[in-house]
This record gives sequence, C-alpha cells and structure tokens, in this order.
Amino acid sequence: MKTQSPPADLLRSGSYGPGSKAVYNWIMIGVVMLLVQVILGGITRLTGSGLSITEWNVVTGALPPLSEDAWLNEFNKYQQTPQYQILNSDFTLKDFKFIFFWEWFHRFWARLIGVVFVVGFVYLVAKKKLKKEMYGPLVILFLFGALQGAIGWIMVASGLTGDAVYVKPTRLAMHFVFALGLISYAYWFALDLKVTRFQTINNPSLRKWTWWLIGILFVQLAFGALMAGHKAAIYAPTWPTINGNMVPEGMLRESPVILNFFENKTTIHFVHRGLAYLLLVLIIVYSRKLFKLVTNSAPFNKARKYPLVFVLIQVLLGIISVLTAPYIVPSHWGTFEWMAQLHQVTGMLLLLSLVAMLYMIRKTDITKQA
Repeated sequence: MKTQSPPADLLRSGSYGPGSKAVYNWIMIGVVMLLVQVILGGITRLTGSGLSITEWNVVTGALPPLSEDAWLNEFNKYQQTPQYQILNSDFTLKDFKFIFFWEWFHRFWARLIGVVFVVGFVYLVAKKKLKKEMYGPLVILFLFGALQGAIGWIMVASGLTGDAVYVKPTRLAMHFVFALGLISYAYWFALDLKVTRFQTINNPSLRKWTWWLIGILFVQLAFGALMAGHKAAIYAPTWPTINGNMVPEGMLRESPVILNFFENKTTIHFVHRGLAYLLLVLIIVYSRKLFKLVTNSAPFNKARKYPLVFVLIQVLLGIISVLTAPYIVPSHWGTFEWMAQLHQVTGMLLLLSLVAMLYMIRKTDITKQA
C-alpha cells in the first residue's frame, strides 16, 4: 500500500497553518528583546543601579532628564533613599548619572518591547496575518508582560524604605522567575508557529523527563536569583566546598526552618549548587536517551544537543563566578561581573532548550490526529 504523504502546507508551517511566518518573526523578535531585557536587568543589579529612579512614571519617565536642573531634581530624590544615605553618601552627580542610565535604559527597553508588541499587532491585523486562534495566546502575552512590569516596580519599591540598601531578594527572585515564565511562553508560541506537527515525536517517558528537568531548573534559577539578591557569591567564594565543607554548618539556624531557604546565605548556596549538580547528572542521562532516538525530525535532531551543551557551560560559568567573587571591586565591572552575567544568560538558554524539547516530544502521536 502506498503511504500517503502529509499535505505540503502542513510540512511548511506550524500548528496554525500556512501564512504564520510573519507572526513567527514578530514573536521571535519579542523573545530576543525579552532576553536582552533580562540581561539589562542583570547589568542594572550588578552595577547597583536599580534604586536610582525612585518613581514609576510610565509615560513621563520615558525620557531621561534633559537639563541640569532636571538632573539635580532626580539626584535630590535619590538622596532621600536609604541606599544613598547608608551606602552611597559620597556619590557625586556624575556617579548618580551612571547608575541612573542603567535603570533608565532597563525601563526604556521594557517600554520598547511594549511598542514593538503593539505596533506589530496593529500591522499584522491590518495585513490579515493573525488568525482568530492566535488572539488568545497574544492576550495572555500582553497581560503577562504588564504583570511583569508591575512586579518590577513592586521589587524596586521594596528597596526605597526603611534601612534597605538593595531590593528584597525574594522580590528579585519573583521578578526573575516571572520573566522566565514570560519568555518561555512567548517561545512556546513561536514554536507553535514554526514547528509542524509532523516534526514532533511521540515519547511519553522522555516528555515526563523534560517536565521534571524544567521544574528543577526553575527552582535552581530562582535560587540563583536569591544568590544574586543576597550578594551571596562573596559569602562562600570556594569550590568544590562551601567555605571548607561539602555540607556546611548553620543551614538551619533561622526560625522557622522555611526562612533558611530565603534568607540564609549558607542554605541558599547549598541548594543552588546541589540543584546544579543534580541537573548536570540528569541532563547527561537525558541526553543519552535523546541521542539514542532515531527520528526523521530535523528540528528535533538539531535541538537535542543544546540542553547538554548549555548545562556544561552553565556549571563551568557558575564555578568561575564563585571563584572570582573575592576580586569584586565596587563600581568596577570586572571578571566576576562578566562571569555572573554569562552564567545568567546561559541559564535562560538552557531553559529555552528544554522548552523546545518539551514542545517537540509529545505524549501522544499527534500525526494520527491530523
């Protein structure tokens, strides 16, 4: 019996059918811009710039100060914050302009993402490129992005009162995790526009593996954000031990016990490193399973190598970041800052590589539903 070939349209397009290329390109531009936004957030944190703008003016804050008086006004607002009074009381206007730039640019880029989304949406509607089934995911993306902006301000506000000189680590972690969720959702939608149903594979067992790896990675990245928020790298700049011990003392000194996982630098170090080792082992095993599969899916065959590549780089960068922490120089971008930033970027790429695997490994044979 002659095997019937799938329709050519289904081989050339994703789940939404032909004509989705323009929408795919638009969404992928958004994914890249979101990744850049998180990178800018990392730079803002590493330069200590996050509390330099003390108000959340969505429209009027789009432009930086344009006169000397405007700069002095913003500097005066910053001088009322605990960070200035406790940590940066020696700052000159020039110092303030430096940290102001990074926080302003971080917010400006967020506004630009919104503009790209709205302009792209209007254009695609006018060109009749959007299908009715695409509107649901796009509304979720818009609301998700708006929520992320609100969480960002809640995070900043946590460092403007009392004796806080930085934002609360738990709110930083929440902001980061929501960013990861937003990027993952946008990337999933992009895959839905690009990868055809005939380019996915059926393997329920590996799909469960992928879900578990994504779950563990999300927790590990959240603890990475807590590490960053507590500036904990300098607390234990040793490897493979944590200040001389594989299982350090004092991990449960806080009460109640759950508080140790959010406030205790020793516990955060131990969990973050432990989950990194666990992910490394699991992804090695997972990758062996992936490479044993014989498939005709070109996207799957190409993408399956990336989880292993990224986890190896991620672990290496994490070790280097810890070991270079003692050489941090305040207000100077050095080796540690580069390693920490690359460590964060690779973590995001690892997550997206697993999201791609989750999309392409199905629980049921989707081709039989065509």
